[in-house]
Amino acid sequence: MNGRFKVEKREIQNKYALAGIRLVGIFLALIAGGIFLMSTGHAPITVYKAMLEGAFGSSYGINETIVKTIPLLLAALGISVAFRMKLWNIGAEGQIYVGGIAAAAVALKLGHLPAYLLIPMMTAAGFLGGAVWGLLPAIPRALWGTNETIMTLMMNYIGILWVDYLVFGPWKDPKGFNFPITPEFSPSAFLPTFGRSRVHMGIIIALFLAVVLYVVINKTLWGYEIRVAGENSEAAKYAGMNVKRNILLAMAISGGIAGIAGMAELAGITHRLQSNFSPGYGYSAIIIAWLSRLNPMAAIGVSFLFGGMLVGGYAVQTSGLPAATAVMMQGLILFFVLGAEFFTQYQICWIKKSAEEKKVVRKGVEVHG
Repeated sequence: MNGRFKVEKREIQNKYALAGIRLVGIFLALIAGGIFLMSTGHAPITVYKAMLEGAFGSSYGINETIVKTIPLLLAALGISVAFRMKLWNIGAEGQIYVGGIAAAAVALKLGHLPAYLLIPMMTAAGFLGGAVWGLLPAIPRALWGTNETIMTLMMNYIGILWVDYLVFGPWKDPKGFNFPITPEFSPSAFLPTFGRSRVHMGIIIALFLAVVLYVVINKTLWGYEIRVAGENSEAAKYAGMNVKRNILLAMAISGGIAGIAGMAELAGITHRLQSNFSPGYGYSAIIIAWLSRLNPMAAIGVSFLFGGMLVGGYAVQTSGLPAATAVMMQGLILFFVLGAEFFTQYQICWIKKSAEEKKVVRKGVEVHG
């Protein structure tokens, strides 16, 4: 052969080319999903069309997509803060649950208060609950360098099972016909909705936080510090930045925003604490954070698309497919987009052999001959 393939790091990264590579990853995910659907006897185009129509083909579908967007966006915003500093917070799901527990405690104990006091208190409690849950694995990470990925992942199960304990035990509704739910919150603990839809004020909170995080990360000294520490913690220490403090702060804020997602889901939708009130929002948010490149503004659009995917997943059940089809598609998109990420950093080149290399090869052939 007159050459060989070589993997090289891209020196110049064209943002349009990088966006194109990621779109190719999504396109390949759709093709892979289509192959799976064909293997189960379903027409891919028909299924994808049903998902699109279910999520965006009516005002009801769009409203429900926005409802799903709220917790997804909040959790993705929280995750992006930690990921910016290369802190792998995989615990947003548990932080959602613990934030929900804290918000529910306020709603159940102080339900007699007016809404203008109760809603801010529930929001603060949700943030605090999630922040504590994010801070617990951050402390050993900052002090001893332990692996926060495993710790945050394992703490998800503790948070989820803690909710189960409460709704099956001390907080169980005596009038709930033995269902694992708490008594319904008082109306003053309900987030206001828009018209007759289920879209609630949580969307305003999420959009507001997206703008705030964008400004903080890109325009403030602390945002600069976490970006530098994420790229090179040793350089950040050499520059006098307090990396340990920033680890604790980033993880607390990350968990706190995810905790607000739990509060919003309870105060806006379920109006009570119940088992499995989050169907994996925290895990889907990891994909959203990666697809949006940790950009809070881009996360808005990606969260909306993923919300539509969840709603569309429910719509395709009429075709005989489970709603988990949407979750499978999310996994495929993550798999192929992460694969495409390799090509955003590296390129495969064909290197022709030089005259000297050819001479060495010829000599080798003559010797063996």
